[in-house]
Amino acid sequence: MDKWTSSTNPMFRSKFSEDIFLQKYMHDGCETYAELCGVLVDDVCGADMSHADKDQLVQFMVDLKFIAGGRYLYYAGRENKFFNNCFLLKAEEDTREDWAELSKKVELCLSTGGGIGCDYSIYRPRGALLRGTGGTASGPLPKMQMVNDQGRGVMQGGSRRSAIYASLNWKHDDINEFLIAKDWYNIPVRGTNKSLGELREADFNFPVPLDHTNISVNYDTEWIEEYWNDGEIGNVFKQNVKQALSTGEPGFSFNFWDKENETLRNACTEVTSEDDSDVCNLGSINIGRIDSIAELRDVVELATKFLICGTLVAKLPYERVREVREKNRRLGLGLMGMHEWLIKKGERYEVTEELHRWLSVYRGVSDATSRMFADGLSISRPVANRAIAPTGSIGILAGTTTGIEPLFAAAYKRRYLKGKKWHYQYVVDGVAQEMHLNYGVDPDTLDTSMGLATTPEQRIAFQAGVQEYVDMGISSTINLPQWGTGKNTEENVDDFANILAKYAHRLRGFTCYPDGCRGGQPLVAVDYKDAVKKLGEEFEEHVEVVDMCGIAGGGTCGS
Repeated sequence: MDKWTSSTNPMFRSKFSEDIFLQKYMHDGCETYAELCGVLVDDVCGADMSHADKDQLVQFMVDLKFIAGGRYLYYAGRENKFFNNCFLLKAEEDTREDWAELSKKVELCLSTGGGIGCDYSIYRPRGALLRGTGGTASGPLPKMQMVNDQGRGVMQGGSRRSAIYASLNWKHDDINEFLIAKDWYNIPVRGTNKSLGELREADFNFPVPLDHTNISVNYDTEWIEEYWNDGEIGNVFKQNVKQALSTGEPGFSFNFWDKENETLRNACTEVTSEDDSDVCNLGSINIGRIDSIAELRDVVELATKFLICGTLVAKLPYERVREVREKNRRLGLGLMGMHEWLIKKGERYEVTEELHRWLSVYRGVSDATSRMFADGLSISRPVANRAIAPTGSIGILAGTTTGIEPLFAAAYKRRYLKGKKWHYQYVVDGVAQEMHLNYGVDPDTLDTSMGLATTPEQRIAFQAGVQEYVDMGISSTINLPQWGTGKNTEENVDDFANILAKYAHRLRGFTCYPDGCRGGQPLVAVDYKDAVKKLGEEFEEHVEVVDMCGIAGGGTCGS
């Protein structure tokens, strides 16, 4: 198989990478990726960085050694500079006024292109007496659903599906209801013999509870100390594990000791804060393309300066966000290409001694640069500098392994809707292809997410090892076998719960994805050699998308 090259964007490893750029980020004045990088640096850094630094930064970006967050790429050269990916919101009071204010903030944030995350733990449980009206409280879940429905109706910045996160404390009286809120296959549809999960498979647009929302349970210092004192994980944690292993949600938000109040998260959970209306500000170092520790120092330094400049120019949806940004100036400098870096060095998916040294540089240089550069600009110092995002779209753009994730698969089948028919194509992973063509690596020997699905502790330990260098969180999803198969069964719940509890104090969060748990799964691992033979072809599934308008009135009705 010959290596693919682009005449206009030679930095991309695959047509898939270039297609992401063409479909999501290219616009007038930014017809090539190199042009986009130049425009973006001018937009963000202006006169706050030297010409030499800006020129070098542009080159690092063109070489895909630093990739700004997706909102930066999208708004480069556009009139509105909504560069922030997400906003962190807090339900601060259990009042009618706060409910209304939260909805207003959600609308303003989503309409700028940012996702939102919110913690609802302050709200009284369902059925609690209301003195003012003589009625009873609705509880936090209906409010979560209201925000979810706002997200369904608002296309973020007119360009993408809304991303939303919701969390609840493990001691909340409604926690048991929250734990099963997204167990769609166990929620029957009135008047049918179908579950919501089955209808969702038939029509991916069919509305189901919290379908635009990622959910997690907040665990605080009290929980970890109870676990350490008596060795008991508790019924809530155990049930949380069972639901995660079977349905993928809720996830786990770990907030202990000095981080106990940092319960607010962005939509992908890596940015943490205790302040309502905080904001995430993302960019990622692609260590898979960096040649030496010396070069890593230079990339981290300029990337940190770039994100600080972003805090000076990014347009914001309302005044409180500006006030919190000026106080915290939170940076989310992350990493990607970590597994590619390990593969190039002939290492397995483990935190090696050399990786520790590189991570130490990442931490030390970002901390030092943020202090010195902020002081030089006479602005507040960032309260946090590092968070590792999942880097989905920009990871494809860079043609590397996303975030800290292992390679998903050497090759996979990508499923998508075209009209009212499901279609699919075979995709050879860009990293696997690069390793095969340029380094002679057999793709079948590579560690992959699917291959590691049977040894989840290896994935958890890797995340814990990287977390010590990150002052906020890491968004990483551990793949598991389908519920009820392999080592992902009812019999494995206790063992898995104890493994996760053992590492909890070294993590800020945890999520997993059991294969096939959400219906309409877009990616399925396939044989590498088979995929190579079928590249460039489009296949049609012989299953028509069913419009479920006649059942409970939802789905594609009116779309």
